[in-house]
Amino acid sequence: MMAKRPAFTPSNLAPFICEHMLDFQWHAGFAVSQKQKSIAELHQVIVAKNIGKRPLEISSKSEAALGVALSAFNLMIQRKQKPSVALENVFQSAKIFERGGPFRDLLEVSPLEAKRDPRLKESGNLTGFRSRDEIWPIEPKTLFYDWIYINALHRNPELTQAILEYDAFTDIEFNPAKSFNCQARSVALYVALTQCGQLEKALEDSAYYRQLVIDDDPSSSIPVQQSWI
Repeated sequence: MMAKRPAFTPSNLAPFICEHMLDFQWHAGFAVSQKQKSIAELHQVIVAKNIGKRPLEISSKSEAALGVALSAFNLMIQRKQKPSVALENVFQSAKIFERGGPFRDLLEVSPLEAKRDPRLKESGNLTGFRSRDEIWPIEPKTLFYDWIYINALHRNPELTQAILEYDAFTDIEFNPAKSFNCQARSVALYVALTQCGQLEKALEDSAYYRQLVIDDDPSSSIPVQQSWI
């Protein structure tokens, strides 16, 4: 059975990511071994099509320890005077809905519990994200997720050095027909901004980050935000 999934590569032009939709042989089944067979098939296509020479799977199904560590469920963020928290918790706890949110208590549960919290489906349409005193829009769809991911990743220098050895990134669990945000995309963005020399300024100023990655009206820029958890 064939399937279609994206691979993400860094670019030196905005939005700093190239998305390549690829057909590959899919191995059905929920076992990790089946997922890894599908990953291997996808990576073979990436290499064969000269999209990348060293692809890396970014998910808990990755055969590489680095890829597992970069999963949003495993990428941990140290907080002042509080236990560390997974990126997934930060994302889910920032959501604002028509009838509720943000649900900050989701920072104190497991990443899976945060993702499956019923309030996320029972509170109406998603209207935005709150990061401390800053409100982020839901469009462009990956803007906020990419922002918190690259911030979280930057706090883990042992990971940031390792990812620079790879040139294409995948997430076998990501289906663009069902969702928008993808951790593999965020990693590709981090690599691209690093290679372009734009990373530090983008991390220091969220308004600059927004203007950098999207074609936007500067008058609608997001305020500078130094602390986002």
